Amino acid sequence: GISRFWSQRATWSENLKKYVILGVTGPNEYENNVNNNWHTNSMAAWTLSYTISSLLKVQKQAPAKYKELYRKTGLDFKAETGFWQKIIDNLHMPFDSRREVFLQQDGFLDKELMSADKIPADERPINQHWSWDRILRSCFIKQADVLQSIYVFEDKYDTETIRRNFEFYEPMTVHESSLSACIHSILVSLLGNIEKAYELYLRTARLDLDDYNNEVGEGLHITSMAGTWLAIVEGFGGMRILDGKVLINPRIPGKWKSYSFHARLRGILFEVKVNHKGTIITNQSEKNLPMVIFDKEHEIGKGMKLNVNLQQP
Repeated sequence: GISRFWSQRATWSENLKKYVILGVTGPNEYENNVNNNWHTNSMAAWTLSYTISSLLKVQKQAPAKYKELYRKTGLDFKAETGFWQKIIDNLHMPFDSRREVFLQQDGFLDKELMSADKIPADERPINQHWSWDRILRSCFIKQADVLQSIYVFEDKYDTETIRRNFEFYEPMTVHESSLSACIHSILVSLLGNIEKAYELYLRTARLDLDDYNNEVGEGLHITSMAGTWLAIVEGFGGMRILDGKVLINPRIPGKWKSYSFHARLRGILFEVKVNHKGTIITNQSEKNLPMVIFDKEHEIGKGMKLNVNLQQP
């Protein structure tokens, strides 16, 4: 159903000779009704691709269920998936070839680009001081947009691509959403700037405690609380799940003595403890735990511990 939605949402542009997705709002809530938001187009293409691969998998592994799916949905596999693949292969993805960065949407470079540091402190948050048309005309970004998509599909991009996009967009980001600082903290941890990551971590951890956005009276930001955990586990801990294995590349901020967290992979509970000397991973389950630490594969036996020296960037 979602893929059918996106397939009818895409329009063929004779001018660009590409499919386009018009009149959308991406993650950045300081933009409305834009064309070809890069995050939106990325998610649409991924959805179409995932649906095709999932249908092929069901068709092969569960033919009876596939027939039932075919009956319920009226699926014309060849025609529909053929059209979806055509959209995937020809979807317009805004790109600045000079800077080599993905563009948030069509026309983004027509804005006056400047750092959020240029905004006077007494005009922040801007949504409480500026008219809406002034916000829409500005380059300022409420929360991760292009960087949100890079975070979701991180394994598709090399480090330098992530770095270029981070260095282009983060200075224009005002972080006036509870969803913003945590994503930036995780990405800049990946890039090796742990102190910048810690600065952004503090913003997500203390968002309501320090009332950064002057709105805590309206309610607590549960999303920021979850983002605090993610900034530690995925950011400083560098934890990812890839091909059924846990990957960790732990780092530690200079102001911390240590930190720890628990996680569970397919029923296997484990603990990660990090200090300035090294990392201790404890398998607290009755199954072996496959894990990759600093690009080296390990298998931690049930109830066993693994000690690894820390590798700070």
